[in-house]
Amino acid sequence: MAINKVYESFDKAIADMPDGAVILLGGFGGIAPVPQNLTLALHRKGVKDLTIVTNNAGIDGRIGLGNIGGRSYVDHEILVTDGQVKKFIGAVPASIIVSRPNAFEQLYREGKVELEIVPQGTLAERIRAGGAGIGAFYTPVGVGTEIAKGKEKKIINGKEMILEYGLRGDYAFIRAYKADTMGNLVYKGVMRTFNAVMVTAADIVVAEVDEIVEPGELDPEVIVTPGIFVDRIVETSKGEVK
Repeated sequence: MAINKVYESFDKAIADMPDGAVILLGGFGGIAPVPQNLTLALHRKGVKDLTIVTNNAGIDGRIGLGNIGGRSYVDHEILVTDGQVKKFIGAVPASIIVSRPNAFEQLYREGKVELEIVPQGTLAERIRAGGAGIGAFYTPVGVGTEIAKGKEKKIINGKEMILEYGLRGDYAFIRAYKADTMGNLVYKGVMRTFNAVMVTAADIVVAEVDEIVEPGELDPEVIVTPGIFVDRIVETSKGEVK
């Protein structure tokens, strides 16, 4: 009998999440699809002291709803605004619109949240390393900047490098196009971004998908994430954000 990893609701898929969890949040801001319904379920659950690992801490300073190119989406900034986030680890902590600072930016200035800035390529590599069981690696990125402060340095092939550690999460929220009931995932367009690497680096992986099919219905050539990495799948329904 094939394993069925389908959950009937987003709320049930994250029902066991405790306060203080580290969450890898897939997508790429409002440009690439993000796990919006999982974000809303997390907001409803009200868990606190979360560490969010993602590309950015909020797009444009609007509470809960962002807008890129005329397309609205649920922004994870809603979690920051309601005091659920303790720390952000990512590349872009500030709003991309200078005149409209995001919630994280404002709270950080008030000393109410923690921040770890990681260059975007280093962020992807730290997550990849975490998923591959690599403890740490050296990189020249960030040498001579604030990024390098307090980090171990080493000269390799005549070039100064800094030590960066692999990064894992307790949970990963992933956005994909299709899945079968065993958890094999297919992405569409820019959906891959951080999703495909984050799925390897968390203890519990929850995938939000547009459509779920039976095993054997997906073309093996287009499956990017094997089901062995995925623990739970939820399909978006009518009335839920896409």
